[in-house]
Amino acid sequence: MKAKIYTKTGDKGTTRLVDGSCVEKFNPRVEAYGTVDELNSYLGVVRVGLQKLQELQPLDPFFEKIQNQLFNVGSLLACADEEVFKKLPALEEKHVTFLEQKIDELTSELPELRNFILPAGHETSTHLHVARTLCRRSERRSAEVMVKDARYDICLKYLNRLSDFLFVAARWVNLKTRFEDVLWKKSE
Repeated sequence: MKAKIYTKTGDKGTTRLVDGSCVEKFNPRVEAYGTVDELNSYLGVVRVGLQKLQELQPLDPFFEKIQNQLFNVGSLLACADEEVFKKLPALEEKHVTFLEQKIDELTSELPELRNFILPAGHETSTHLHVARTLCRRSERRSAEVMVKDARYDICLKYLNRLSDFLFVAARWVNLKTRFEDVLWKKSE
């Protein structure tokens, strides 16, 4: 017999963390991994756009790796117990370096940016900008957890670098689809 998807734990405003502890649904830890999950889901929308155009398809496998890494981030944020934490898939400096290398690679193709730009252009680029803002929110929520527990420093660093990557990827998509970056007009 298959296990049921519903546990009824949440019926009274609580949920269980990865380590089995029960917390309120408004707990900062739940907020943190919940926003990471929201970001991860939205990256699925981004990937649909990447898969539609041949010139964007090379980024899709990279985004699949990011989605897997975000599951690792979420599981770490969903765990308060030290012993269980050690058994979870680790997030390491190499994951941050992975993002930095891709940022540098994509940036090398882009024209220099001298002004702020609006989140506009190709449809997939705009989805990447939405993902970037979701990533920034994930950072803010994760910082609430990190302030009390330094084990999450790497999660915050990863999310910070990921938001930079999403910005650069949005510009790269505009370049590849022949859309101009839309400059912010301060006088408007």
